[in-house]
Amino acid sequence: MRLALPDTFDVVLLQGEAECFLDQDVPGDAAEAFAGKFGWDPRSEEESFLYVRVVPRTVRAWRGEPELRGRVIMRDGAWLG
Repeated sequence: MRLALPDTFDVVLLQGEAECFLDQDVPGDAAEAFAGKFGWDPRSEEESFLYVRVVPRTVRAWRGEPELRGRVIMRDGAWLG
């Protein structure tokens, strides 16, 4: 799976394994961490929600074209120095 955040200029590109959980199946600690961080718990809503957990293997980050070189900051799950 590849996930790009937040827009086309300031980019964080995650590549890794993704696992999806329906709100009733999400691990409790993950749901609590989400609710604590965002101040909202999707499990309390009437409609169903999908949680996606991404374990990054490679992370690239850059800000505009001048930073395209050297944008890999994680490889094979290990942060590069």
